[in-house]
Amino acid sequence: MRQINTEPLTAPAFAPFGDVLDATGAHRLINAGLCQRHHDRAKLDFGDARAGVSIFLAQVRALPYAFTLIERHPEASQTFIPMTQHSFLVIVAPDPQATPRAFLTNGSQGINLHRATWHGVLTPLQSPGLFAVVDRIGSTLNIEEHHYTDPWTVAE
Repeated sequence: MRQINTEPLTAPAFAPFGDVLDATGAHRLINAGLCQRHHDRAKLDFGDARAGVSIFLAQVRALPYAFTLIERHPEASQTFIPMTQHSFLVIVAPDPQATPRAFLTNGSQGINLHRATWHGVLTPLQSPGLFAVVDRIGSTLNIEEHHYTDPWTVAE
């Protein structure tokens, strides 16, 4: 079994795959100065379809975590916003032949996967695995899957 280790989710490290959604960096104050607005954090892309918001309740996993499946959405971006302050695992790869990377969120980050980014399934590490997901709602299927014959294991 092949092994990769987790790395912290940072905007520079994740940039080839998507956007990190967090409340850091430049902002402006709104609501009479009581709220920070961190503006336009993701490059949402839905092609010729519309955006939809869904709620996902994913099964909790644990590290070490073995996987054989990655997928991508060739027609649109996909955003995952945790509805709890728990970290989750984000697995991405430039293509199915490349070594995947495993990012660990810090409990206050979401992600936006760019269009056609290969990624693992939603992988919460604590219960409940509750997420708001913003993605493409259209009339055509928007998923491609790749199954590894030799599994990968993510260690801490």
